[in-house]
Amino acid sequence: MPFERLGAEQSTVEGTGLGLAVAKRLVEAMEGTMGVESSAGQGSTFWVEFPRTEAPSLFEDMSQEIAAPNAIATGRLHTLLYIEDNLSNLRLIERLMERRPQINLVAAAEGLAGLKMAREHRPDLILLDVNLPDMGGHEVLVRLRGDPACASIPVIVISADATRGQIDRLKSAGASEYLTKPLDVRQFLDVLDRTLLTGAAG
Repeated sequence: MPFERLGAEQSTVEGTGLGLAVAKRLVEAMEGTMGVESSAGQGSTFWVEFPRTEAPSLFEDMSQEIAAPNAIATGRLHTLLYIEDNLSNLRLIERLMERRPQINLVAAAEGLAGLKMAREHRPDLILLDVNLPDMGGHEVLVRLRGDPACASIPVIVISADATRGQIDRLKSAGASEYLTKPLDVRQFLDVLDRTLLTGAAG
């Protein structure tokens, strides 16, 4: 029995050791190992080890689509501003834009910095996260729409909040599109190309 403690009948401490048994099975299922170092009267140290592996490619199943020619090859460079404080999300967009050489990506980790960069760079498109460290994405969007220099710049909101109320709120505030995380790469690239193409045609 993996959950039976020796001498449990003589102890007032509740429990069966279930947590350790479950942890051991989970570790072994992930090809890891688990062990313990114990000293009488001092305590025990439990440890786990996992084999190192390379992170899977973000685009393993979509390399042809991402690398394929797209609709915004208009002969000029487009500027894309991403206002996002999560480094992993930023890295994802950076890797995607490596396959879009006609797009120059600039980034800001806070709302105020993003507003400043929007005025300085006048990007063709802004990607906006909702949860920023200094202000909410809704406030950033409202300020962009109230600034004559930035009012016409398309804004695509990218957020983990997929509630209908939040989507309607941001779209009412002026968001062109609202995409949810984890990001659907195919959908994102379609929206990106379509939005930039529309702006180039205008």
